[in-house]
Amino acid sequence: MVNRTDFVGSLAKGLRVIEAFNADHPRLSVSEAAARTGLDRSTSRRCLLTLHELGYADYDGKYFQLTARVLRLGMGALSALPLPQIVQPWLDQLSEQVAQSVSVALLDETEIVYIARAAQKRVMSIGLMPGSRLPAHCTSMGRVLLASLPEEKARAVIDQSDLSPRTPNSLTDPDEIMARLTQVRSQGYEIIDQEIEMGLRSIAVPVLNAHGRTVAALNLGVAAVQLDAGELKDLYLSQLLRVQAGLRRVLA
Repeated sequence: MVNRTDFVGSLAKGLRVIEAFNADHPRLSVSEAAARTGLDRSTSRRCLLTLHELGYADYDGKYFQLTARVLRLGMGALSALPLPQIVQPWLDQLSEQVAQSVSVALLDETEIVYIARAAQKRVMSIGLMPGSRLPAHCTSMGRVLLASLPEEKARAVIDQSDLSPRTPNSLTDPDEIMARLTQVRSQGYEIIDQEIEMGLRSIAVPVLNAHGRTVAALNLGVAAVQLDAGELKDLYLSQLLRVQAGLRRVLA
């Protein structure tokens, strides 16, 4: 626990304002920022104007919108992590061998965050890159990462998640998702069949360190027109497990 004398409240408030922006709220007024952060209007206004002054937000007189400069915060942190640097050569090699797109992601509360990717072709309507986020409960990497948690913690994450269906195939019942996590825990991999987006199937395995602890997830995605979901295991699981074994030897 941080000593309160060492806690910088103004920095915490500024970060809350930055986190208030997302895909559903790309532009915010002072009032909207205050409502989303729980801060008062004057504090929200000062934070937003500071972001504008420093080049992290555009301001048209009413609405604020984050600029590309804010990516420096996340990308700088990602580039400082050793894991992306370690896994990238393995992803590049695997992607070349199987002619499919492969990725590695971490769990961040109810979402996964991509930290490395090697793309052969675009299989989703949105472009994925390091820093991209997707819901954990309906993605192959997310389920692998959730399955690595103690059951009560995984259930807490599911209960906090927005389980609104992304496609007709999406699992939306918490008990059903938890049952799926039990299966993932037992078999050591997960296959998703068009739950996050129609036309996309993927298979994922955990990335383990030398002590056998799950530190990330590795997946391979294919267009649904290419293969049936059942074929993913036969065609790609062995390659994913080889990369898993290789990474386990080099991750502390």
